[in-house]
Amino acid sequence: MQFDQLKRRELITLLGGAAAWPLAASAQSAEHIRLVGILNILGPDDPEAQARNTAFVRALQQLGWAVGRDLKIEIRQVGGDLDRLRRYAAELIALAPDVIVSVGSVAVAPLQQATRTIPIVFVNVPDPVGAGFVQSMAHPDGNITGFSNFEYSMSGKWAELLKQIAPRVTRAVVFRDPASAAGIGEFAAVRSAAQSLDVELTPLDVRDTAEIERAVTEFARAGNGGMIVTAGGTAARRKLIIGLAARHNLPSVYPYRYYAVDGGLMSYGPNTHDPIQRAAGYVDRILKGEKPADLPVQAPTRYELVINLKTAKALGLEVPPTLLARADEIIE
Repeated sequence: MQFDQLKRRELITLLGGAAAWPLAASAQSAEHIRLVGILNILGPDDPEAQARNTAFVRALQQLGWAVGRDLKIEIRQVGGDLDRLRRYAAELIALAPDVIVSVGSVAVAPLQQATRTIPIVFVNVPDPVGAGFVQSMAHPDGNITGFSNFEYSMSGKWAELLKQIAPRVTRAVVFRDPASAAGIGEFAAVRSAAQSLDVELTPLDVRDTAEIERAVTEFARAGNGGMIVTAGGTAARRKLIIGLAARHNLPSVYPYRYYAVDGGLMSYGPNTHDPIQRAAGYVDRILKGEKPADLPVQAPTRYELVINLKTAKALGLEVPPTLLARADEIIE
């Protein structure tokens, strides 16, 4: 059965949860079947996760791999649950796959702790050198390589964009994961930019849902507030965060396009589907005998500015023409 012929419901079933693609009845003997694991920080019902999985499999197909014939894929999607993340990482390692694709910055560490031999290809990881995942971008020097998404210095753009679209903002709550290198590095860059803009920052840990609601409600009472959502660890709770921004009338900037598609005011960051497609190329090369240590970590070459005009209108904001002119996409 060809992947493109699957009905949408079948596609969601195949891509979701911890299920694996079943082997076709005409599959070759098990010794010819290669096993690829995917550990994704997003949940099984998340449309963005489903879209990335689809993009990954299609890229593999274009490289000549057929799921069910010569390739089997095991997916684990954690929905932001760190306990589940560690459990699923251990499950994938126990299967002894030929290669594991790790999606999201917090998904790499438990895999690295569990294995130094199984090849790992990561996507959407800022500063993998600083995080200790690789020795250098050019020479990873281990069993891990992949595709980074941010230089920390770029995170300062979120503070600048927030001030441009909402000049009245003098205070901003910053969602970040303080336990991850990404959360620490991105917050430092945002803080540096915010100081020159006279914007006072309040950091907020994204791991506690109840604390998020309480802290944002309290923060919003003082007025002139906004929100900056960093990339590390926020995706699984984006609908909660976007909803709080709307409820409390807080202009907000997000790291990826799909946040703006889900109702966020504005996003600035790399395309999230391009690296997962390129990761398929690294998986192909590893399955054919190359080593992660010989495959350089690649950085994004382009960042996208997306503005949701419907949300801007709901917040009572007039988007500056200069900002509209710079936007790569406008959602109306």
